[in-house]
Amino acid sequence: MTRPASVPKGLSDNSADVPPALRRRGHYWPALTGPLLALALIAVMALSLGFGARDVGWSDISGGLQGLNDTLGQAVVQMRIPRTVLAVLAGAALGMSGAVMQGVTRNPLADPGILGVNAGAAMAVVIAVAWFDMQSLNGFLWVASFGAAGAACFVYGVGSLGRGGATPLKLALAGAATSVALGSLSAAIILPRADVAGGIQVWQIGGVGGATFDAIRPMLPFLGAGFVVSLLSARSLNMLALGDEAAAAMGERVQVARVMAALGAVLLCGAATAICGPIGFVGLVVPHACRLMAGVDHRMLLPLSALGGAVLLTLADVAGRLVARPAELEAGVITAFVGAPVFIAIVRRKRIRDL
Repeated sequence: MTRPASVPKGLSDNSADVPPALRRRGHYWPALTGPLLALALIAVMALSLGFGARDVGWSDISGGLQGLNDTLGQAVVQMRIPRTVLAVLAGAALGMSGAVMQGVTRNPLADPGILGVNAGAAMAVVIAVAWFDMQSLNGFLWVASFGAAGAACFVYGVGSLGRGGATPLKLALAGAATSVALGSLSAAIILPRADVAGGIQVWQIGGVGGATFDAIRPMLPFLGAGFVVSLLSARSLNMLALGDEAAAAMGERVQVARVMAALGAVLLCGAATAICGPIGFVGLVVPHACRLMAGVDHRMLLPLSALGGAVLLTLADVAGRLVARPAELEAGVITAFVGAPVFIAIVRRKRIRDL
């Protein structure tokens, strides 16, 4: 079967069918990207354990793991290990959800933060805390997932209005407007509640500080379901990249595929936001970097985006601890510094292409 005329250059449901020109330019290194990201993740996890307000050696860490009478080592085990695990899980969730959203919308600007999904999850949690005095982590996870889903549906519906349907620019504008509106509503809700305002405002910055295994455990089923659904949607995302008409002609149920993939992204984003707060730009930066290195096949792009997201968020957390010692910056602040220039570059590049 010949490739439909609407297939964008370099896109295919077969990872072997990548234009030789991309390989020659060094844009297609699938065999190396996975091992390199795995090694990078091991390295940043080691940095996360060893560096912070006070640097510790491996002997201290080993003593804490063995339960020896080492106050510093025990503090590292009790505080830095859960923090590192949360950064890895949340980064992986945000990286993969960003790749899925970009595939579902065929929008290079798609990201849980830019499309308003993070803001929807955050506002749902704010309402649950301020109006219903919710304290349960399981409750936060469910509420955040529903809030993320509601925001995603709203943004996609608004972006689909008018001529041309859900174009990348319209989705980005709708998402940005929704994020600002929901952020303002969240602020209006918590301002009269002085008893909860401080904690919510710190949470809204986005970070992994104060993580515990008790907080991580409830999010694992949501993350597990989100990872499985997203990975099972990889082939469908490859079909959607060809365009709706071409995907339908090849036997793909377009709307079902889009809903299932979006469900996986919402579960991942909602769980990460419920525990860590709204962390932006991880889902934007990581899929683009992985796509440049390993190609456009979602069967490889999704797991690589998970690895890359884990690396980026863990590294951002380490950087936040080092640049302001003995205080620290939340990881969400660091990812914003990294992601904002990348977002501007992507917008400028797309605008030039559209001229």
